[in-house]
Amino acid sequence: MHVSIQNTVLPGIGVRQEIQLAQGNRLSVVTRRNGLRDLVLYDTEDPDSAAATVELTNEEADTVAELLGAPQLTFRLQVLQQQAAGLVVEQLPVPDDSPYAGRVLGDTQIRSRTGASVVAILRHSGVVPSPAPDFKLHGGDLVVVVGMREAVDTVAGILDGSG
Repeated sequence: MHVSIQNTVLPGIGVRQEIQLAQGNRLSVVTRRNGLRDLVLYDTEDPDSAAATVELTNEEADTVAELLGAPQLTFRLQVLQQQAAGLVVEQLPVPDDSPYAGRVLGDTQIRSRTGASVVAILRHSGVVPSPAPDFKLHGGDLVVVVGMREAVDTVAGILDGSG
């Protein structure tokens, strides 16, 4: 069975990544802008209603991810973040209506405009580590950015067209 991930931008909150489970429920992970994550299991009778929600701290989310076999890229980025005080690592969405959806990463000039670095792109088809400037962005992509808090916030504005 192929499981597809549906990414949804939740304005002002973060990103919801959702899968359909074999028994009919939907399970989502909401990654908030502040880094916290919620696991949400939706009711099979009322698909808009949560049957259960679990809020995870960063440490709990990391542990669950490790139990489930998280990609090594995430682990390496977390180690880097711990070693470099002040750096943050965040997954930022490329909204469907982003001025950069359908354009190459180099057009954003993220590094020169903010000092932050794009270290990976998460797409439903997988992870693209260290994307080149000619990598074409799509709406629904998650851009993994490393930088100081202000720079990462600026990148979020660039990607959503508000900055």
